[in-house]
Amino acid sequence: MYDTTTARRGYGISTNTLFARTMTFVAATAGLFALGAYIGRNLAHGAGIIAFIGAFVCLIAMRFTATRSQQATVALLGAFGLLMGLATAPTIVYYATADPRALWQAGGATALFIAALGSAGYATSRDLSGLARVCFWALLALLVFGVVAIFVRIPHSSLIYSVLGLVIFAGFTLFDFQRLRRSQNLASAPLLAASIFLDILNVFLFFLNIFGGRRD
Repeated sequence: MYDTTTARRGYGISTNTLFARTMTFVAATAGLFALGAYIGRNLAHGAGIIAFIGAFVCLIAMRFTATRSQQATVALLGAFGLLMGLATAPTIVYYATADPRALWQAGGATALFIAALGSAGYATSRDLSGLARVCFWALLALLVFGVVAIFVRIPHSSLIYSVLGLVIFAGFTLFDFQRLRRSQNLASAPLLAASIFLDILNVFLFFLNIFGGRRD
């Protein structure tokens, strides 16, 4: 049983308070992501890669500021969302031009996916840390598969990549929402928000690839 009224490290918060704050951060990050995608709608792919690297740097920096400055961590989370929007803008523009319907289908599927898996992860009492480790190594293997598929023609490799990615991030979503219920440290909200936002973004991109009907 987890005490939801007395927290570790001197934080006296309820699970609902942490949930509300974390999901507020997720929504704000998503809003900045949308702003970045709009600003970067004419961005070249090279600039998008630079923005992605910048977002990755922000994500790493959050690990160091989380225990030192809440304000700095929140600012880095906002910068992360904005930069990810800039980095993803060329992909979104591609699909918006080729098949706008795929964007709405991917968005709807993502909402249902996250709602279902997030609810299951939040409700389960089974420890999912082992699942998270499996998903981490599976993600590395998937990245290797993606690199190999660039140089070696594999039938339906794009679809296989996306379906496997959805399976992996189903596991991450379950784990991250369980962490959201189990954590009793209000300062962890920005890091939890970053993890959940990444789950949502990756699921959206995988669905976008599926509904966009790309051919190998």
